[in-house]
Amino acid sequence: MHTFTVTERDVTHAWVAACNKLDRKDNPDRTGLHTVVRIADPTSDDLVFRAELDRLRTARGLWPLETVAGTLFPAALAARCAAPEDLAKRYRQMYPVIKRYPGNHRGTYFGRLVSYPAASKNGVDQLGTVISRLRAQAAGTKIAAAYEIDITAAADAEEAGADLMVHTAGKDNSYIGFPCLSHISLQLDRDRRVHAAALYRSHFMFERAYGNYLGLGRLLAYIAQQAELACGSLTVVAGHARLDGPITQLRPLLTGTGRLAA
Repeated sequence: MHTFTVTERDVTHAWVAACNKLDRKDNPDRTGLHTVVRIADPTSDDLVFRAELDRLRTARGLWPLETVAGTLFPAALAARCAAPEDLAKRYRQMYPVIKRYPGNHRGTYFGRLVSYPAASKNGVDQLGTVISRLRAQAAGTKIAAAYEIDITAAADAEEAGADLMVHTAGKDNSYIGFPCLSHISLQLDRDRRVHAAALYRSHFMFERAYGNYLGLGRLLAYIAQQAELACGSLTVVAGHARLDGPITQLRPLLTGTGRLAA
């Protein structure tokens, strides 16, 4: 079994390191199991590098990285909303239209966070609940690990409280495709920093991973800000990771990182 753990300071360095761990002569299919990527500052990346990666992606008909990131956290919409409740309400109003876009017919990750399929008419706003719980805990005795996005049956969502759920039991039955993200766990440390760990059942490094890292980092930063806490680190675990895409064109990006090391 090929596996790895990398720890880097930002999204760009982490993505490059993970891809290089997969692109090895002793790993001809460029895949790994139970891979771990730790990003110290998930809100930071190299914009020049991102633009070059985007050029390769759009040439192959893939969504821009900002679009991928937006499925996890709609940063532009959030900037126009006064509070998490407003963000959830506006996104739920837009959700039927969002789901008409190609690739969104089963929903988006952020849609699952603010409108999780459950018994209530508008779904469950998990995001607001978790922010409220973090804010309350930070003001009193801190419980480090009670803030989860879990794999849970839809019927449990009304009672979960501490959870942000993505996968819906009994509904998400496809072998591939959405949702590849299964679980996000949030931890509060003694220094009032919120950290996140995300579990993916599968991660395509070229098609999705960089944009997913960006979106998760922005989601974490928003949760921390709204809970009046500091943004911590992001850890992404993939049950199965694959370096897809035009490997010959990618390799110059993966090996020409001397300027990024400064």
